Amino acid sequence: MDISNIVLAALHESEGIGWKTIERIMHHGGIRSEMLHYRAKDWEACGVGVETAHHLEHNFMLTVESVTNRMSDDDTNEPRQQCSSASNLTNDQKIRIITALDTLYPQRLHSSSQPPWVLYAIGDLQLMEMPSIAMVGTRLPTAYGKKVAAVLAEELAEAGFAVVSGMARGIDSVVHDAVLARDGRTIAVLGGGIDVVYPPENRSLYEDIADKGLILSEYPPGTKVRPGFFPRRNRIIAALALGTVVVEADARSGSLITADMALEAGRDVFSVPGQVTSPKSRGTLDLIKQGAKMVTCGADIIEEYEIWLPKGIKDSYNKERQEDHFAAGENAGLTNDELEIYHRLEQGPGSLDDLLEQTRWDFGHLHSVLLSLIIKKQITQLPGAIYKII
Repeated sequence: MDISNIVLAALHESEGIGWKTIERIMHHGGIRSEMLHYRAKDWEACGVGVETAHHLEHNFMLTVESVTNRMSDDDTNEPRQQCSSASNLTNDQKIRIITALDTLYPQRLHSSSQPPWVLYAIGDLQLMEMPSIAMVGTRLPTAYGKKVAAVLAEELAEAGFAVVSGMARGIDSVVHDAVLARDGRTIAVLGGGIDVVYPPENRSLYEDIADKGLILSEYPPGTKVRPGFFPRRNRIIAALALGTVVVEADARSGSLITADMALEAGRDVFSVPGQVTSPKSRGTLDLIKQGAKMVTCGADIIEEYEIWLPKGIKDSYNKERQEDHFAAGENAGLTNDELEIYHRLEQGPGSLDDLLEQTRWDFGHLHSVLLSLIIKKQITQLPGAIYKII
């Protein structure tokens, strides 16, 4: 068992020790086995504050013992054994501890500006080294955003990329679900402890990713979700991927933080355009203005990373095929007028009066188009003459 991994993991889990404190310790000679016997003055000499140094003198070995009990060494290249387990996880889905000193630590994170010192993982660790694309967006997407996110995620998965997101409500969940439905590979980076499912309604999705993909967090098991954790989580999402795709985002969306962190990490940023009148498209349209590559189909992303594609995949993925993918969904075969109403409702439910004003059609024609869409099971009517996509 490599003692340096244990010491680093124990420091990471110690009270009062944050990313910058560990950075100072690294600059004062790095992680050493002698730290197991350090007194307060020794910790202070490494750049640790007085109060924290005294806490470490009395409590560090307890943390070391806890970490040691959750890590084992088997003289092979197999991942670290179980550290702890979230409820309902099988024996093959145990939490593993990976430190920045570990050979299992993903290389792309090493090259980022603030790589996490410790990662907790559940699932297939090989996914960390796969070519991957991050996909993020609003927690309250429109029907248009959901559809585009799902199609792009499916195309990326079929092309052989792992898709990284944050398992949040909205676009994140749509992305993970779409990849899993295609038997693809997906990575969820959490904003809380590795065994803390958030949002709670994503329990089933969490278990599916643990079984078929990879779950990562830099927070120890049991750490409750806090708002400030999500921006820090975003830097890991951005750094793990070759590029980040923003699907829908308003002007102050957290997804834009991920885009900024992708640029900071030297990664590409892609943006999906939306209607200029939609608040959910303001952030993505601003990204395009600032130089992000506009995405209208999966090939717009895939063509940037052809070198990563398995042999034979390149020729089978072209723009024509992927553009057809958007048109070949459940709304294929609709008339032009039906498509116009469908695309308007993709931005959110609309009233009969709203649609009359937007289209400038006469009442009889609009009513017949809406009735046809209802019969074709594309939309449904809500109380108050409100229409929405099914």
